[in-house]
Amino acid sequence: MKKVYIETYGCQMNVADTEVVFSLLGKEGYVRTEEMGEADVILANTCSVRDNAEQRIWGRIEQFQFQRRTRPGVLVGILGCMAERLKDALLESGKVDVVAGPDAYRSLPRLLAAASQGHPQIDVLLSRDETYGDIAPVRVDTNGVSAFISIMRGCNNVCSYCVVPYTRGAERSRDAHSIVREACECAQRGYREITLLGQNVDSYRWEDLDFAGLLALVAESVPALRIRFSTSNPQDISDAVLETMASHDNICRHIHLPVQSGSDRMLEKMRRRYTREGYLERVAKIRALMPDCAITTDVIAGFCSETEEDHRDTLSLFGTVGFDAAFMFQYSERPGTLAARKYPDDVPPEVKTRRLEEIIALQNRLSLESNRRDVGKTFRVLVEGPSKRNPAELCGRNSQNKMCVWPDTVHRAGDFVDVTVKECTQATLLCELFRIFVE
Repeated sequence: MKKVYIETYGCQMNVADTEVVFSLLGKEGYVRTEEMGEADVILANTCSVRDNAEQRIWGRIEQFQFQRRTRPGVLVGILGCMAERLKDALLESGKVDVVAGPDAYRSLPRLLAAASQGHPQIDVLLSRDETYGDIAPVRVDTNGVSAFISIMRGCNNVCSYCVVPYTRGAERSRDAHSIVREACECAQRGYREITLLGQNVDSYRWEDLDFAGLLALVAESVPALRIRFSTSNPQDISDAVLETMASHDNICRHIHLPVQSGSDRMLEKMRRRYTREGYLERVAKIRALMPDCAITTDVIAGFCSETEEDHRDTLSLFGTVGFDAAFMFQYSERPGTLAARKYPDDVPPEVKTRRLEEIIALQNRLSLESNRRDVGKTFRVLVEGPSKRNPAELCGRNSQNKMCVWPDTVHRAGDFVDVTVKECTQATLLCELFRIFVE
């Protein structure tokens, strides 16, 4: 019986893919291990969104070589987006036995079998219909509380900076029946929360069902589950989706809505198909329907030809929206993208760094202001487990996806409790127990 060890990098979609891989290999007799030193197969499920993500993987590949040298027969494989993008370079390095892209995971047993005979293997063919909808994932979470459900794969937007359409292919939506079935199975196994995943969930289409319809269907099929989704595109998130959220108590009040820039000139250059005004209109609609809805975002500092005025536009949009949290990055040119082919990466590194620091400083202030507004409020929180800093405290997230911490030695992971916010930091709501939620 062979043991397989997988390291997962990047987005939630990669976590969901790793669960699919464990399932597929498990059917062929492989057993999951969390100890690399006892694994017969070492796999890394990779990300290519930024250059530093890829450099990190190259570093891990070097570390994997120790296992190959000291334990003959150990196989090393690279999966996911980096496998798709760097395919030949990975295999030609002589340090990798198997290279498999995001649509090739059904081939892994065959690829590993051939590699074990001394023949390095590669499969990076992208599919127009693969969704892995028939695969029951092997959950890799440790608390048994939250689960990811992939509802679609790929992306059709081809933003000028983004490598995802080239590494994950075109959009394919999963059979809605299989999504509902998986959600019901999660509920039956004791999970309390699911997250519906897609590169752009608002593009979901299966037969006559759009994302608003799917969201309502799932919410009504598993009323005991708390439901999240990610990620939305500002150009596609519809009034119907927002109205569905507002009308179902078990859909969390949190939307991750990547803006990338507050400048119309930059948005056009990025091939984001909305304007600053259009983005703010979506924010206004969200807040009109759900005043308690948290809004988080992604932003890129220092995109090609970005001026100080463009940067100020981003800062001013942040101030106008008052995001609850944000993922903030410097622009990292990705080979093969439209931006890499067409636009010089001409913003000096020190300018990128300074602009990013200014965005981070502003967002830190906005996050603190957002959390201070919650002081005195009571929230229902799903317990995730003990706090990392204090075993006498529990932690969990509220509907707005804010982390709450409170003293508690009675409840356990999977319980719903009501907590009242007493203090806060920019990252955490510091609470006291109010009462347990009795269903």
